[in-house]
Amino acid sequence: MIRSLHRTQGGHLRTDLSPDEFTAALQDAGGLLWVDFADEPPEACEPILRETFGFHPLAVDDALEEAHVPKIDDWGQYLYIVLHAVVFDGQDERPLDTLELDVFLGKNYLVTHQARPIAALDRVWTACQRDERHLQRGTDHLLYKLVDELVADYMPVIEEIDEAIDQIEDQVFDNPTPSLLEQVFTLKRALLRLRRIVAPQREVLNKLARGDYPVIDVEDRIFFRDVYDHLVRLHDITESLRDLVGSALDTYLSVVNNRMNEVMKTLTVITTLFMPLSLLTGFFGMNFFQPVVPLNAWTGRVVLGLMLTALLLLPASMYLWMRRRAWM
Repeated sequence: MIRSLHRTQGGHLRTDLSPDEFTAALQDAGGLLWVDFADEPPEACEPILRETFGFHPLAVDDALEEAHVPKIDDWGQYLYIVLHAVVFDGQDERPLDTLELDVFLGKNYLVTHQARPIAALDRVWTACQRDERHLQRGTDHLLYKLVDELVADYMPVIEEIDEAIDQIEDQVFDNPTPSLLEQVFTLKRALLRLRRIVAPQREVLNKLARGDYPVIDVEDRIFFRDVYDHLVRLHDITESLRDLVGSALDTYLSVVNNRMNEVMKTLTVITTLFMPLSLLTGFFGMNFFQPVVPLNAWTGRVVLGLMLTALLLLPASMYLWMRRRAWM
């Protein structure tokens, strides 16, 4: 889907322009054109990006490929920026997912490309449709609103991960099961992936706040600096959560080792108690001695059956008892 917003120099808001009208809208130096490519095939996006907007082929190829970390490239007349949104689903095997957003920022236009829907972009799009005053301060301020919404969605993800770590810490002493260990490693991978996104995105915002780019007004740099401060705080929180996950893993291993020591202690006591009996029965059962009293009743079929039954039931009973004690 290709959607567009165009605020003319006179303040009139137009929506859903056709691709043929983009060239005329770009000629309106005092206006603002926002074109969003949402889940659109590359063969439909590439001609518009190259011919209508005149973007460099390398920048277009980067935008149509979903395999980039956050970055910023200065192409003189425009900036090419890669940003990432995050989505967290604690029930999934890979709970943290990243959604890439490619942005072309010019003096009077903003072009965005998203392979999958991004909630933050949709919120900004809806706000601009409701009130065209959001477009009055230029494309750089519109980019700030978009980045600010993206970063705002990071905090709920951080809070969900923090809550998941608290639940693991509560269960690690009561029921340290293998599934709990799997949850610990899942959160550890999620935080590592989040760190790989937050760190470079922080540098992108630092460049937008302090770099000398012609398409960004000096007055708007302070807004990007505010978002940069938020990302610095998020990065610090992420590092703290990684430490908590590491501590939970160490606690899990300590609890499991302590339980194993208790099991080994109990089994050692049982073995020690029965070792003398095993020695005596083994010695006197070797048929070196002949009984002085008749023991015909102990060598009959009934006794043999009882002994075989006991030999079968005792191991099974010991197995069930050990399972009930959670030793196996």
